[in-house]
Amino acid sequence: MTPLRPRALALLGSVLSLSAAACLQAEVQLPRLLSDGVVLQREAPVRIWGWADAGEAVTVTLGDAREQTEAASDGTWQVELPEHEAGGPLELTVRGDNEIVLHDVYFGDVWVSSGQSNMELPMRRVEVRYPEVVKNADEPEIRFFAVPQQYNFKGPQERLSGGSWQGTDPESIREFSAAAYFFAAELHREQGVPIGILATAVGGSPVEAWMSDEALEPYPQDQAEAHRFRDDQLIEEVEAQNSRVSNEWYGDLNARDQGLQENWQQPDTDTADWQKIELPGSWRDGGIDLEHGAVWFRKTFEVSARNAGKPAMLDLGTIVDSDTTYLNGQQIGNTTYRYPPRRYPVPAGLLQEGENVLVVRAISSGSPGSFTQDKPFDLDGDGLHVDLRGTWQYRVGAEADKIGSTVFIRWKPEGLYNGMIAPLHRMPITGVIWYQGESNIGASDYGDKFARMVADWRDAWDQGDFPFIYAQLPLFGEPQQAPAEGGWAQMRETQREALDIPQTAMAITLELGEWNDIHPLNKKDVGHRLALAARDLAYGEDVLASGPLVTSAQRDGKRVRLSFDHVGKGLVTRDAPNPQYFTLAGKDGTFVRAKARIKGDQVIVWSSEVPEPVRVRYAWADNPEGANLYNREGLPASPFEVTVE
Repeated sequence: MTPLRPRALALLGSVLSLSAAACLQAEVQLPRLLSDGVVLQREAPVRIWGWADAGEAVTVTLGDAREQTEAASDGTWQVELPEHEAGGPLELTVRGDNEIVLHDVYFGDVWVSSGQSNMELPMRRVEVRYPEVVKNADEPEIRFFAVPQQYNFKGPQERLSGGSWQGTDPESIREFSAAAYFFAAELHREQGVPIGILATAVGGSPVEAWMSDEALEPYPQDQAEAHRFRDDQLIEEVEAQNSRVSNEWYGDLNARDQGLQENWQQPDTDTADWQKIELPGSWRDGGIDLEHGAVWFRKTFEVSARNAGKPAMLDLGTIVDSDTTYLNGQQIGNTTYRYPPRRYPVPAGLLQEGENVLVVRAISSGSPGSFTQDKPFDLDGDGLHVDLRGTWQYRVGAEADKIGSTVFIRWKPEGLYNGMIAPLHRMPITGVIWYQGESNIGASDYGDKFARMVADWRDAWDQGDFPFIYAQLPLFGEPQQAPAEGGWAQMRETQREALDIPQTAMAITLELGEWNDIHPLNKKDVGHRLALAARDLAYGEDVLASGPLVTSAQRDGKRVRLSFDHVGKGLVTRDAPNPQYFTLAGKDGTFVRAKARIKGDQVIVWSSEVPEPVRVRYAWADNPEGANLYNREGLPASPFEVTVE
């Protein structure tokens, strides 16, 4: 891990020059981050900044504190007020040729939440699991600022295009990051101070997108790609090509889809020549000889007079890739990509007594079509439950080639750093929580890039080594009874090794995953484990902040003694008397299943097939079903690979 040279002053000069042209305004202005409801970092210098006419006198008042300055030649200005203890609400006044008054200002702890989709995933996506949390949300001192999703390849951006601070209520919470909300809720409860979350995550984003130009210097290919997209014309051409690919593919499919021409969504459609399939499941397993295209699925079910006309909720799990869903001929839902759960409200008056007809037009554009197994698949209402598993009818509407590839510009190196991280640097924070890595599965350089990114952010904020807490990836994919090589397994090991970075902590989330969903619903425990790490690392509480982490592997004859920290009140297993999913390798490097048992705070591992063990692995698979080592406090051990000493 190559340390980055200090560059806070150089970065500040860069972002100020980029904003100079935009600063020819007649009125004093504040950044979006400084607005009504803002949470400012307690016990840190209060930094207030903005823009005005060159030379304009600016006065900032907060309580008894008052500072004056003049706007620089480029229109920028900044003052620092004395530190404040936690509390509020206060008013902050900024006066130049005009006056701005910020209301409802609080002091507390500010955390950045970043990464990809599992950090972005909003509470509305997991509301089915936590309905009472959403319904009863009333926490005005837990506040979120959603950073607009924007990229910039020309340099660090000074201003955000939008965003405002939101307190927590039943409406606002639905758009908050679920993992970050549960994290914030625990910190608010335990610390008793306002918590502000700067939510800046983008689904699908790789680590490179969150790195600055300087951090990318050891990666000339990534840096060159970032520089290539400084060309506005190139971006326009790529976006136009993306639109053409999508519009032409769907336009052609729709034009040829017999179901659309003949309105197969209608209940009176003649289905004499439709075939049968068992759902949920994959098209291929159901006998549909079609790689890509549109297939129509139909299911009839009965509703009693008592339930007719009542509102209900249709739940079809997830569908690969997209769908339009109809009930009794009326469209009730549409989802354009594979990941969101298909939870479609059925309006009052649509369900009828007797036979009802559910029709799903599903489209496979890039991946093999399927209705995901082991997901909810039913219709529920007040006194109504219809299990939709079982036999459906289907008919192919149109076959197509695989859709052409498109370029996700926002995932390109450096863009999200410049657009969504650089604008936050002037705002003091407590630390960062991070959930990312899925998009870098298989990348051998992830560990170094992640370390450089952490150092890069710390250098830019110029606050020293603030806490950086991240989630280790959970299980995913088909359950694997036997240990196996896998990109997710290697990523977890890379993340475990990243604990060598100073002032970092890792939330182990292994068993919180779902084999059939890259976006598992249990974000409460993710938030809790991130909060445990924060309570230890950032607040110095005496809490057990992690599951067991291996510290050494000592040879003991033909056996290996594994030692751990974070064992708490002791090591335990779940669902089996002894630890499962251990493997050993000798000098030939071939890993075989091993037996294991707990002895005190150690685990003893052995195999008759490996008389001279050299390496030990635990839970080494994308989905290591059966891995069962925990501490008594209920936190799982991290997967690992270690060398025997």
